[in-house]
Amino acid sequence: MKKLIIIIIVLILAGVSSFFIFKPNKQAVDKTAKLTQRDLQVQFRETGTVSPRNRLEIKPPFAGRIEEILVEEGDKIKKGQIIIRMSSSERAAMLDAARAMGQEEYDRWQNIYKATPIVAPMDGFIILRSKEPGQTVTSADAVLVMADDLIIESKVDETDLRYIKIGDKLQIYLDAYPDETFEGITEHISYESTVVSNVTVYSIRIKPVKKPPVFRAGMTATITITAESKKDAQTLPNNFITERNGKKSVIVQTGKGGKAVFGTKQITTGITDGRFTEILSGITPNDTVVIFKTSSKQKAKSFMSRP
Repeated sequence: MKKLIIIIIVLILAGVSSFFIFKPNKQAVDKTAKLTQRDLQVQFRETGTVSPRNRLEIKPPFAGRIEEILVEEGDKIKKGQIIIRMSSSERAAMLDAARAMGQEEYDRWQNIYKATPIVAPMDGFIILRSKEPGQTVTSADAVLVMADDLIIESKVDETDLRYIKIGDKLQIYLDAYPDETFEGITEHISYESTVVSNVTVYSIRIKPVKKPPVFRAGMTATITITAESKKDAQTLPNNFITERNGKKSVIVQTGKGGKAVFGTKQITTGITDGRFTEILSGITPNDTVVIFKTSSKQKAKSFMSRP
């Protein structure tokens, strides 16, 4: 019977010691913390490219010579607006012959045989002017390139696609101007995937809410996507949380001063932003959690690693 009582006492003491680590002096405690309410956001970043939604090359309907280009890069234009005047190869040859006969003859044939106007096929703006008046072109040469709008295209890993929905607002900055951020809205998610470097990705299209003046086709953009967020979450700094065998715990202080004792409590966590972690259960706002200075940390680590 005495042996049984001794065994029970030893087991009870062992159980108590599994919670209470030791009673260090004040100098052993490095930092303390309590649960603090804060807004948390889990974010990830993707790289994108500024691209025209509809890129349209303006090519002449015949081979000939460019007489006039009436627009510059960046100019906004309307559908039906004359943007180029062209001479066919025959007209160009005839005008050159008339010019040799004198200005009066040249002007007369200019009025008789008009240059062919080329008009804008849609509303938009000029993003490239690749030719100049006087140059000879074929029907395969793009004289101008226009776009209806500039957007951002990005490819998102399939594992991150669940965090993106049409209509979501995203934060964007251009690599050329990293200190300037602006807002965009997800307007399209592709239905078909592509494989890039053995990773399955989906294209997304983002429309800027307000385009910055520096917006140019081909620029590299970085998109910040909020995967999860929580307002007024009860949080602790990450360095107060330890993990072993998939279970997370903190060291809790009870008592004060020389009478302070310390023990571990298992906790359940939620989202983390990399610096702070949401605490779902295990401790209360009245609990004080601690981390120890180097030597004491090693003692705690050694104790907590016991089976």
